[in-house]
Amino acid sequence: MKYYAHSENIHNKKHGLTKHLHRTAKLAESFACREDYKPIFNLTGLLHDLGKYQPEFQNYLENGGRRGSVPHASWGAGYARLCRIIEASLAIDGHHKGLPDSAAWKSDTEPFNRGEVIEFENVVKAFISDSEVNEADIKKTDSLVFAEKSQREVFIRYLFSALTDSDWLSTEEHFDKDTFEMRIGISLPIDEMIRKLEMEFSRKSKDGEINQLRNNARDQVLQKADMPCGFYSLALPTGMGKTLTSMAWALRHAKKNDLKRIIIVLPYINIIDQTAQVLKTIFGEEWVLEHHSAYNEGEYEDKENSSSTQQRKKLACENWDYPVIVTTTVQFFESLFSNRPSQCRKNHNIAESVVIFDEVQTLPKEVILPTLRMLQDVQIVMKTSFLFCTATQPAFEKRQGFDGINAIYPLVDDPAELYMKTKRVEYRLLNELNPLNYRGLLDSVMRVEGAALVIFNTKKAALEFYNCARIEGNWERRYHLSTAMCPSHRKDVIKKIRDDLEAKNNILVASTQLIEAGVDFDFPVVFRAMAPLESVIQSAGRCNREGILGERGGNVFLFKLQDSGMPDKTYAACAGHAEELIKPDINQLHGHKIFNKYYAQVIKLYVDPDRYNINDARKQFNFKTVKDSYHIIQKVTEGLYIYNFSDKSRRLFHSLEHKEFLSRSDYRNMQVFTVQVYQNFIINNNDMCKTTPHGFMVWYGNYDSETGISVAPIEADKLVV
Repeated sequence: MKYYAHSENIHNKKHGLTKHLHRTAKLAESFACREDYKPIFNLTGLLHDLGKYQPEFQNYLENGGRRGSVPHASWGAGYARLCRIIEASLAIDGHHKGLPDSAAWKSDTEPFNRGEVIEFENVVKAFISDSEVNEADIKKTDSLVFAEKSQREVFIRYLFSALTDSDWLSTEEHFDKDTFEMRIGISLPIDEMIRKLEMEFSRKSKDGEINQLRNNARDQVLQKADMPCGFYSLALPTGMGKTLTSMAWALRHAKKNDLKRIIIVLPYINIIDQTAQVLKTIFGEEWVLEHHSAYNEGEYEDKENSSSTQQRKKLACENWDYPVIVTTTVQFFESLFSNRPSQCRKNHNIAESVVIFDEVQTLPKEVILPTLRMLQDVQIVMKTSFLFCTATQPAFEKRQGFDGINAIYPLVDDPAELYMKTKRVEYRLLNELNPLNYRGLLDSVMRVEGAALVIFNTKKAALEFYNCARIEGNWERRYHLSTAMCPSHRKDVIKKIRDDLEAKNNILVASTQLIEAGVDFDFPVVFRAMAPLESVIQSAGRCNREGILGERGGNVFLFKLQDSGMPDKTYAACAGHAEELIKPDINQLHGHKIFNKYYAQVIKLYVDPDRYNINDARKQFNFKTVKDSYHIIQKVTEGLYIYNFSDKSRRLFHSLEHKEFLSRSDYRNMQVFTVQVYQNFIINNNDMCKTTPHGFMVWYGNYDSETGISVAPIEADKLVV
C-alpha cells in the first residue's frame, strides 16, 4: 500500500508519507547545534506523523472530510513515550495544537502506553516497513541528561521549534517549491559586514574628548570579542555609540564562535525603527530584517511585483532564518515562553546567535527571575551569547536571595570613569521635593530660560499641567505628548518639537514617560516628576544630550506633585525608594553603580520577581501554563481606531468598512490611527465605541488636535461626514 502525508500539489502529485518523514527528519537534524542532539532531532522528525499510517487518515486524504477529524499527533507521541524518548514525545504531541502541560500529555499518550489502542501495533508496523527504519535503532536512542530540569525544558522547546519549522518547510516544499527555494542561501556575511562597519567608523569625527572616549571604549570592547559564548554587559553613558559598538563586538564574537546570526531586541517600536534604519544604511537593506507587530517588512500583498529580498523577508518573519534581526522585547520573550507552533517556529534560530538586548532596565520586574532563568538555559542548551546594553545596568547577577545569572562579563574596563567624564547634567530637587500643585510647578518652569521638557507619571497629570500652561508663560509654542494620541499624531508632534529645538525656539513640552527611551530630544532643562530611578536617569538623557552647554551642563529638576497618581503600586514603591536613596545626596545619580544598587534593593523589598510561579511551572513541563502566565505587558489594553483624527483617518475607515476581509496591510495602515486604552475606558464610554463586523473597535467621540482622545462633547464640524 502507498501511504501519503498530504494531498495533491499543483502538479497533481500527492506527498509521499515516508518522503515527508525523512525530509522533516533531515531538516530537523540540520537545526541541531550539537552533535549529540542530532539523533533525537532526526528521530522526532521521523516519528512526528506516524499517526498518518492509520487507514482512517489515508481514507481522509483520499475522500476528504472535516479538517482535523482524524487526529494523528498523539500516535507518534505515544510511540515515542513507549520508547522512553520523552522529549520527542512532548514535541510530537504538540506539533499541531501546541506544547501541552504535563498532565495533558500524559492523558494523550496513556492509552498507547497501556496498549488500549487497537490499531496501534499495525500502524507502527506500517511505519517501520514503509519508512525502512530499524526499530532497534529507534529504541536505543537515549534521552539526553541535563543538570537542571529547566535545561531539559528548554531542550524540549528547542526540539519542538525545530520540528515545527521542519514540518512546515517539508510541506511547503511539496505544495510550493518556488517559495521553499527562495528561503535558501541567506547566511551572515561577517567579513563584509565588519568591513562596512569599519568604513562607517572611519567616517566619524575623531576630534574632541567625547569622540576620543567613544573610540577608546570601542577598542576595549573589541578586545573582548574573542571570548566564548556567555553573558556580557555593555554599560555606556547616553550618546557613547552603544548601538554600533555592540554591533561591532557581536560580529567579531560571532566570527570567533561560529555563530549564525545577530538578533537585536529593543523595548519600543520607535527605537526599532531608528536602529533598523541605521543598520540598513550601513550594511544594506537586504541583510537586516525588522520584525514587530506594527511593521513586518516582508508582508507585501503584491507578490508579483515585490523584489526577491522583500519576499525573503516575508518568509523570514515566520522562522527568523535571516542574518540580522531587529525585534521587540515582547516578540522575543513571548515567543520564547510560548507553546504555540506558529509563535515557537522561530525559536530554534535563536540557537547559535548573538542576542543584543538594549534598554534591559525596561524588562518587567515581576517576571525577571523566569526571564533570566530562561536566558541561562538557552545559553547552555542552544550555544547562544547574550549582551546586555544599557546606560543603567540592573542587578541581574546571582546573589543571596536572588537566583540570577551566574556570571556577566563587562566589556568596558572602567565605566565609572566614562560616566564622570561624560557628565552632562546637574540634578536638583525642586522645592526640596515638597509637593507642589500645578500652579506652583508652572511658576517654577516659567522661571527657567529656554525650551523646557516636563515629564509626568500619568496621562492625567500631563494633560492637567498642559491645560494649566496653555495661556501662561512666554513660550513660542506648547506641545503635549502621551499615549492618548495616536501614533500618526505623536510622530507629527515629535518632528515639530525636533525642528523647534534645532531652531533654538523657546518651547514647552508636557509629556508622559513615553519619551524616556528612543526619542532623542535635547533640551537645556528637564523637569521630572519623582519616579523609579530608571525613569529619572532615562529622563536626564533628554537633557543636554549633545553636551553643548559647556561644563555646567543642563539642569534636571526632580519634583513631586500634590495628590498625583502613579501607574501602579510597584511603580509607586520604586519611586518612593528612589527618593529615599537620592535625597541625602543627589550627586549619587552621577555614579556608575547607583542603579545596580537600587535595582537589587527594590527587587528585595517591593517586588516578587517570579510573581506567577513560572519557574516551577517550567520545571514541571507545564508549557501551556507557562505561556498563559508569562507576559511582558501585564495590563491588557484594546486598540481604538480614531475615526475623527483627520480626513485621512475617516477616508481610510470608509475604504475598509465594506471589505469582506482585511489584510495585514490594512491593519498596519490602521495602526497609525489607533490608540490603546484600558477596558474601563471602553465600558465608561461605550456609546462612543462601536465594534465593526471585522472585530475592531472604532472611537467616534472627540479627538483633541493637541492632546488626543477626549471625552469632551464632540465638536460640531466632526458630526458631518
